[in-house]
This record gives sequence, structure tokens and C-alpha cells, in this order.
Amino acid sequence: MTEYPSEGDTGPDRAEGVVGGIIVGVDGSEAGQCALKWAADEARRRSMPLNVVTAYTIPVFAASSMDAGYATLDDDVIREGAQEVLRDAIHGLDTTGIDVKLLLESGDPAGVLLDLSESADLIVVGTRGRGGFVGRMLGSVSSALPAHAKCPTVVVPQCVTTVPTDAPERRDVVVVGVDGSERARHAVLIAAERATERGVPLRVVCGIPPVSGALAWMPATVDQEALVADIQVQLGNGARWLNSHFPNLEIETEAVNGPPIEMLLEESARSRLTVVGTRGRGGFAGMLLGSTSQGVLHHARGPVLVVPDRDDPRLHNRSDFDTPAG
Repeated sequence: MTEYPSEGDTGPDRAEGVVGGIIVGVDGSEAGQCALKWAADEARRRSMPLNVVTAYTIPVFAASSMDAGYATLDDDVIREGAQEVLRDAIHGLDTTGIDVKLLLESGDPAGVLLDLSESADLIVVGTRGRGGFVGRMLGSVSSALPAHAKCPTVVVPQCVTTVPTDAPERRDVVVVGVDGSERARHAVLIAAERATERGVPLRVVCGIPPVSGALAWMPATVDQEALVADIQVQLGNGARWLNSHFPNLEIETEAVNGPPIEMLLEESARSRLTVVGTRGRGGFAGMLLGSTSQGVLHHARGPVLVVPDRDDPRLHNRSDFDTPAG
């Protein structure tokens, strides 16, 4: 079932009409259509309603013209164009088993999606948008939104549906990047949920940049191979903790000796979904999830789920698994 927007559906109270479910931003671009298709599949998988939204603003020059008495471009024309974006977006979309609602909002695209994230379960956007009055919907928004949204955000690259000939074969696996921080552990829990829903294994990876490369002014006094081995043990402990909450989930772990961004980009080309947190720990290892999540978003070759920091009661027993089983 598809519910179309009616007159007056825009404004500051927009979030009141959306309680839970998946929000996907569209703007008429191919990237937006890729995001919409991914969001529809996810809504069907998770039995959630799908809210398809586009936003429009009156350009400054047009508003000035109207204020001066020159109605060269009025709000009705812009609104009708945005409505056409919504109609075209769902044309031909497989909505079997999904409740679809179309939302036409007036305002800055990033602000609209941030407001909707207050009550949504998931926001989905593409990596690049189109020009024109709805042109900011996807490009810059996909960079800014994940860091500030109140719910998890998925950024979908075009290559999910347009696969390059040199792309590696994708595995039926969900990948999550970690750095040992509490915030990363919450991302691991969300990744485990997504893997469980898909019935696929979870791959937990940690990229370890060379100490000499991260801190060039410091002598290389750390045994890099010993560090990798120690982190692999920690990942194993984390896997046992995770299985205490997801006993039927198959988990594989790997500590990778190399830059975190390169590691996650390589994983994103092969996995069905790559998961990262919004912020990691400080210091040279802290680059993994904070700034690194932005690097992954810009260049990933598969969908990336960005998880905001949340207090999760399942984290409370994590310390019980700090000692290796034996």
C-alpha cells in the first residue's frame, strides 16, 4: 500500500507523522533510486514501513524576487516538481509486502532528515545527488547526516546496483569495523542484529596502522606483530561475549596489519553490509571510527551502516569475557 502526500503535509511538525520504520531520501537521481531499492528490500526484510521523503526549498533569489513583487518562481511550481520526484521514484518499485508512505517536506534536506531521525529506526541515503532545487538531498547530506542522526544511517553507493566488471564477488556476510571502544562495541551489537536477520555470518575486523606511520616522531618501539596477535585475542574475547547474546550467530574475527580505511574499503567491496560507529577511541588508534567512517562513506563500494553511540544494557557484561576461554 502506498500513501501519497496531501496538501499541507509539510512543516515543523513533520516528524509527528513518522513513528518508527525506515526513512529513505530521494531527489530524482540514480543514486537516490539505488538507495530507495535498498531501503525497500530492508523494509521487507525487517517488516517495517517505508517512508520515502524528498525536500524542497525556495532559492534565495526566488524568495527575493517574490518579496519585491516579481513572482518569477512560486512555491507551487517548486512543490509540484518535488511531488513529481516522489511519483517518479516509486514508479516500478516492487512494494510487495511493504507499507509505503510518501513525504513531501519543505526545508533544508539535512534538517528534514535529522528531524525524522528522532523517531525513525533507520535513515537511508545515496552517495550523490543531482543539481537543482532538490540537489543537496543526497550528496552533502550523506556526509553530514550520519554524524548527527539520532538513529542508524545507511549510505548506499550506486555500485550496489551497477556493479563494475572488476568488482570482487560479494560474500553473504556482514562486516563490522572495531577499535576496542565502547562506542564500537555498540556498533558490533547492531551489526550482529543485521547479520542475524539476514541469516549470514558476522565478520569482526580491526585495522592496526603501523605505529611508525601513525606517530612518525616516535621511535618504533612496539612489536607490531605482537600487537596484532594481542588484538586478535581481544577480538576472540569479544566474539564470545557477542555469542552470549546471539548464540546461533557464526562469528569470524581478524586483526589486520594495515590502515583501517584501506581495510574497510576492501571489506565493503566484498560484503553485503559494512558497519561502523560514529566515533572511536582517542590517540593514533582512534582514527578508526571517527574520521575513518567519513573516509569509508566517500569511497565505499557497498552499503555502509553508521551507528550512533547509544547506551545498551547488553554492554554491561562485556568485561566478563576479558579473559580468554581456557
